[in-house]
Amino acid sequence: MQKRLADARRNPLRKRPAYPIESVDSALRLLHEVVVRERLRVSEAAIKLRVAPSTAHRLLAMLQYHGFVTQDGQTHEYIAGPDLVRFGLAALKQLDLREQARPALEALSTAVKETVHLGVLQGANVLYIDGVESDRVLRIGSRAGAIIPLHCVSMGKALLAAMPRERIDELYPSETLPTLTDRTVPSKTELLKQLASIRRNGFASSSGESEDGVASLATGVFNQAGEARAAISIAAPATRATPERIRAWVTLLRKTATDLGSRFQ
Repeated sequence: MQKRLADARRNPLRKRPAYPIESVDSALRLLHEVVVRERLRVSEAAIKLRVAPSTAHRLLAMLQYHGFVTQDGQTHEYIAGPDLVRFGLAALKQLDLREQARPALEALSTAVKETVHLGVLQGANVLYIDGVESDRVLRIGSRAGAIIPLHCVSMGKALLAAMPRERIDELYPSETLPTLTDRTVPSKTELLKQLASIRRNGFASSSGESEDGVASLATGVFNQAGEARAAISIAAPATRATPERIRAWVTLLRKTATDLGSRFQ
């Protein structure tokens, strides 16, 4: 674990921002030290940042205020706080979900000969946590790592359709919605109509709503308690998303989602 963190810090592909915010940089460096060292004194933090102990103490106090670190009452050393642990566990859960879903994604991609994605809810966005690309010359590239507004993509709509109305109202308090293309759903009224259709049909679709020429189908992955843990999608060039293919894709998509969801508590 420590080696992976250290390697990430030394990654030569990472470029320092042209206009860094030093206080943010210092706080994140201290979080890194807390994870690597497990326990961190103010004096050690000051040496690491090359600042006065009072400055290091103020930075650690702010991290403590936000729950990222906490202080040992006896040694006065700083250790990982509840929010840092919570975020770490959330990341591990996503990795576990990705590992469990990968074989199913690969099988689905092979069956439909198109790109398949796995995504999870992140606020008002869908986070693409994995993607298996088609081996066709003309294909949709993997969006793994991308974060896209929920209403702009089929996976996001599938996740929205699983939410109660109150949660949707929280995410979309205004009638007008931001758009990525001229085909993105532009209003909350239209979005609610689409979500009702998704609930009836059992799948979501989009065409050119996040990027021109890209069509996709998606459905939620529900655990045994009926909660949407994730969503999976099939993405293809719009020219290949014919009605006949869509019918076949929907059948395979639903089966994959059902099989995958049965593994989750």
